[in-house]
Amino acid sequence: MPTPERITIGWDIGGAHVKACLLQRGEVVDVAQWGCPLWQGLDHLVRALHAACQRWPGLEAARHAVTMTGEMVDLFPEREDGVRSIAATLAASLPVPPKALHFFAGDAGWCSAAEVAGHWERVASANWLATARHAALTLPQGVLLDIGSTTTDLIAFGQGRVLTTSRSDAERLVSGELAYHGVVRTPLCALTQRIGWRGQASQVMNEFFATTADIYRLSGELDPAHDLHPSADNAAKSLPATRQRLARMVGLDARDASADEWLALARAWRSAQLEALAAQLRRVLAAHALSHEAVIVSAGCGAFLAPELAAAAGSALRLAAYGSDVAKVARDAAAGTAGWAQVCAPSVAVAALFEREHD
Repeated sequence: MPTPERITIGWDIGGAHVKACLLQRGEVVDVAQWGCPLWQGLDHLVRALHAACQRWPGLEAARHAVTMTGEMVDLFPEREDGVRSIAATLAASLPVPPKALHFFAGDAGWCSAAEVAGHWERVASANWLATARHAALTLPQGVLLDIGSTTTDLIAFGQGRVLTTSRSDAERLVSGELAYHGVVRTPLCALTQRIGWRGQASQVMNEFFATTADIYRLSGELDPAHDLHPSADNAAKSLPATRQRLARMVGLDARDASADEWLALARAWRSAQLEALAAQLRRVLAAHALSHEAVIVSAGCGAFLAPELAAAAGSALRLAAYGSDVAKVARDAAAGTAGWAQVCAPSVAVAALFEREHD
């Protein structure tokens, strides 16, 4: 753990992962992610927080800026209960005084754990707003394209602010600024009802037989470090097991086709997801008058799709990467830190925003 001078820990408490960033004097020193299937119980969050305390001894000397989306999991009867429970768990599990724990409440600013109940609607699922606001304060104008394990955020910004008036997930689902498409956890049956297979269009099986992780594992694009959740059948993540899950989607077994044919099927699923996300990107681009100076800022573990998405959306906007063009990574940070800042962008953003507003 670095010296306590101006240390801020940014937290993004999701339903599937806990992401955290250590910021020192405005620079990213370290970023980490832990799997956290929160729908299975708050004890998973407690374990992730404990792992962070082991990684960064001396957390009690730091300030903590928190955003979340985990309140959406079905562990909680209502989102308000989720926000309050997550805040209470952090307050009880992190070895920090109450005054050091700050929750991002979007347009309402920051609040303490004791104040979360009164601001829960602003605190709920605001991590996208932190990332887009950080990008807006760094670059003149553009669209944040944060493709994660479960969802994709598509947020226009310009003139130092986020351009959308939407704030809740429900509003963003209507506007197209939130797509429940990710590169790890999305069930393949959610992508399309018909898929190209051996020169024909085949119906797909509407069962939880495979996920997008199987696509991008087979294509070689998914970093194993981002493949943290069990497969759909709880079986291995080897290529043969991955092919077997894809085969089930079209009513077959892996032995019924060659490895090249299963790769072709994975690429067909990939194209279906790209088409769906490109449609959302076109919708967001059409809603905002951005100049030729605008950029598409890629973030998330699915950022590898950004170049093709920009092309498919018919956009002439240039590309930027959150991890290298927005996040300010310390020169002496470990190799790969910029990449992790890209994947865990909301945790970096919430820490950076807090420091900007409180130093």
